[in-house]
Formats: sequence, C-alpha cells, structure tokens
Amino acid sequence: MAEPLGYFTFVLHSHLPYVIGHGRWPHGMDWLNEAAAESYIPLLTAFNRLGARGRGSGVTLGITPILAEMLAAKVFRQEFKDYLDQKIQAATDDLATFKKLGDEHFASVARMWATHYGELRRAFSEDFGEDLIGAFRRLMDAGVLEIITSAATHGYLPLLGRDTAVQAQVKQGVATYRRHFGRDPNGFWLPECAYRPRYPWSPPLKDWAGKPLLRKGVEEFLSENGLKYFFIDSHLLKGGKAIGVYKDRFDALERLWERFAAQYQERPEEEDKSPYQAYLVSSAPETKRPVAAFTRDPKTGLQVWSGEWGYPGDGNYLDFHKKRFPGGLRYWRVTSAQADLADKQPYHPEWVAARINDQADHFVSLVAGILSEFKAKEGRPGMVVAPYDTELIGHWWFEGPEWLYQVLKRFQDHTQVSLSPGGEILAANAPRSIISLPEGSWGEGGYHWIWLNEMNDWTWRHVYAAEAAMEEMARLWAQDPDPRLQDLLRQCGRSLFLLESSDWQFLISTFSARDYAELRLTTHNDDFRRLAAMTRLYAETRQLPWEDWNFLNLCRERDDVFPDIDPRWWAEVQYPPVEGQ
Repeated sequence: MAEPLGYFTFVLHSHLPYVIGHGRWPHGMDWLNEAAAESYIPLLTAFNRLGARGRGSGVTLGITPILAEMLAAKVFRQEFKDYLDQKIQAATDDLATFKKLGDEHFASVARMWATHYGELRRAFSEDFGEDLIGAFRRLMDAGVLEIITSAATHGYLPLLGRDTAVQAQVKQGVATYRRHFGRDPNGFWLPECAYRPRYPWSPPLKDWAGKPLLRKGVEEFLSENGLKYFFIDSHLLKGGKAIGVYKDRFDALERLWERFAAQYQERPEEEDKSPYQAYLVSSAPETKRPVAAFTRDPKTGLQVWSGEWGYPGDGNYLDFHKKRFPGGLRYWRVTSAQADLADKQPYHPEWVAARINDQADHFVSLVAGILSEFKAKEGRPGMVVAPYDTELIGHWWFEGPEWLYQVLKRFQDHTQVSLSPGGEILAANAPRSIISLPEGSWGEGGYHWIWLNEMNDWTWRHVYAAEAAMEEMARLWAQDPDPRLQDLLRQCGRSLFLLESSDWQFLISTFSARDYAELRLTTHNDDFRRLAAMTRLYAETRQLPWEDWNFLNLCRERDDVFPDIDPRWWAEVQYPPVEGQ
C-alpha cells in the first residue's frame, strides 16, 4: 500500500473483577462464564477467520492482568465446561417445552441455542485446547492482533491514595503480561481511561486529615516501566462536552448524573488538537520519556456505544434483558429502544445478516470519510481509534462479533485504510507534539463521579488505610529473607490489589450488583486487616498460631493470583517527584 489515507484500530478492553471462589450466580463465576461464552470465544473465532485470510485484524486487544489470571486458572476450565453443558441442557429442555406447546418458531430458536452452545463447547476444547489465553497469544505471535496490558486489578489510578499503590498496580500489570504472553507490553489500558497529571494531591474525602503531597502523573509510571502508549477520551484532549460511555446502559447512572450535572463545567474546546493524531504526554519536568496517547473517536464511538440509536439498538437484534427462565436463554428481539419487556417481539435469526452487512458498510464508510477529511485538511494520514469494552461485543450485543468480523474483513480489502494496532500506528506515524492533559476519565461528565460519590466514598477510607499499612510493612520487611514473612507480605499485597478493584465502586453506583460489591470490598478489607496483623505478629515473634497459618492457606488457595507479586513495589517510590522541579 502506498501512503494510506489513514489508520484504523478497534481497541477492545477486556476486564472482569476476580470472581473465582467468590460466588457463582447471579453474581460471581457466571460473569466469567458468560463473558467467555458470549464475547471471548466468538471474538477468538472471528480473529481466526480474519487471520486465515492471511492478513492482520489491526485490533488492539486489552486483557487486564486479573482477567488473564482467571482465564488461565484450572478451575475456570472445568467450571466453564459445566456452564456450557447447563446451557445446552436448558436449550434442550426449552425445545421439548415449545414442541409440546406447538410453538415452532420458539422451538427453532431453542435449536439455534443448542447448536450454538454445543459449538462453543467444541471450540473451547478442540480449537483452543481449553486455553483461551494461549489462543490469544498465538494470534498475537502470528501478527493478527496486538495485546496490551492494564493495571493489576483495574484499580482506579487517579484516586488511589499513594504513589506506591499506583506503582504496584502498573508493575504487576507488566509482570503478569510477560508471564502470559512471553514479551514486554507496548500499550497500557488506563482503567476507565482515567488519568491524573502530576500535582500536589490530597484524598478527596471529607474530614480526611493531611496536607497535599506532590504526586506523580499517571503517565510517569507507564514511562518508567517501558510502556509506549495509552488511551484517553476525546474531552481530555480537546475539551468540550464529555460523552460518558456507561449512562445508556445503567438507569442508576442517569439518576446519579442528575445530582452531579450542576457541578459539571464543560472545558472550552481546543480547535488546534485533533483526536485523529497521537500526542506525547508529559506532566513531569524531569527528562523522562513521554508516553503517547491515542484519543477515542467520538463519531464512531456513538455508533456502537449508544443503545438508543447506535447499531446494537436495531430492532432486529437479540434483546439483552428479556430472558426465559429457568434456563435464562433469550428468545426476543430489541423491537425498539422504547419497547418495555412486555412488548418485545420474537427473535428471528434469519433477519439479522442483512442488518449486520448494512451497518458494517456504514461504519467502514464513516471511518474512511473521517480519514479522508483529515488528510485533505492536514496533508498527512490520520488515525481513527475506536475503543469499546470487549463485553459489549457479544455479551451485550449478541450480533456484535459477526459485525466486527464484517467490518474488519472490509477493511482488510480496503485499498486506502490501513488496519493497524496501536504499536504499528505509533511506529508509522510518530507523534510530533508533547502536551499536558487535565484530570478525568471516560465516565459521565468526564471525571470521577461514578467512582467517588456519596454512595461509595466510604470504600475509599478502607482502601487508603490499607495502602498506608501495606507501604509501612513493605518498608520494614520487604527485604527480610524469611520466606514465611515474604509469603505473608505477598498475600497482603494480593488482598490489597483485590480491594483496590474499581469494579466495587462502579457496581455500587450502578446498583447492578451493589450488595455483591459491598460484600466483596468488605471481605477483602477484612482479609487484609487480619493478614496485616498476622504479618506484624510474625515479624515480631517469628511464630503464629496454627489457625493463622490455616487462614493464610485459605486466602492463598481462594485468591490464587499473581505468583510473581513483589512486596518491594510498595516499599518506596521509584523516581520520586521533587518539589520545585
């Protein structure tokens, strides 16, 4: 290809909180099973189809470290097969019921489900060898896609209370990536695209004592760990109205946003900055390598994120919310964005292919038009970066994996648009400018409202106390040669990581699994506090009661993640910021 019109990449962010050993249904292990069945395996199949055409997909795939740990766990492999067997049995039972009732149309959909889940089970065992992380790794090794990392447990980095906590989240993300994918990562997904520059920071909690302390910018931790790029929402780059990515999916966020809308002030839009080029970001005065930032394209984003007028809201597509129990299978279509559950009409699988193809054509045309306009104006190729939660493609939007395949297939044959993942775009189109960014996220209002509000601010008090305790213990004993003391410190670190997961605040705000989130956060906080007390006692006496060793073993077996965790990450900040520089 001569100089392209521009570059395009889908960025798929794959993440779930740690659920192994912490419940099954309705909240827990079945979240992982659903995501694997509805998103990860269908997407793996689509990527393999694209790779079979002898060309790359240009996809930049984020897999969070905690998700990689779960997908690689032996317990997941057996639980997932059992889950698929249950779905096959549910479809079989539904088919028998519909036959008895003489409902041939629903019987045909039940046959579709039986075939669908049977094929998923076959693909999991035969095509992917019950190793989904290995399957993704092989696609990256073959040049079909690029995989990037993220924070260890998707901690909300701007709100974590200490630089050692951010440092540990990033370092564990890099270490886990190396272990699973056998190379260093190039890119990093900031959880919730949440960024904070360097400045004197104090915890944003009422009645929290302490003077502001100079904190490093998020990009500094990425630079120090060899990471080359990350992603931001368009309003952080240009200002203007922040278009949240979650509000359409959760009614509770609509109500929450109403309370914060009066505080929201829209930044004036900066016309000289464009989401169609990359920028180097630095908030540190020291000579530290800047990190590139790619910006989410708002035009293509709304075509997929919006459930009201985006592609997933097409009336012919499978409705996400209406399910038939006891099996939980879905037999109805969206019908319309305004239709309530009682008005949903039967799903017709044969109706969707034409809509998928039409919408794929529309999306490709939209991207090509954006790039054509940019090149005509700037005289050089631009880039369109389209980030989505992976679980949107398949789980929330059943037809999404086939739509994505059709889009990428068309781009593979396109003579002017280059399908390129983030690392390739960066190599071909090096950023020309170093900029600073404001604090914010891709949540509604562009700030931290979803993760810090009156419903969940209590969670941060526990997080901050645990982070302070972990830092103190690491400073005292991270270099101690006693292996038992190191085992205790490592388990403290694991519990802290799980406590820091941003999912708990998100689930509390959305009311989608509030009780579960509150239980999980308090469980990990209680675990950490007991483990910390055990660590202090052992450091002083070099012995513990037998019941404490049993508790340590219970935590290690249940929360069996991050074997390469290093307590030294919490002991001191590498390259600490210096006042006045």
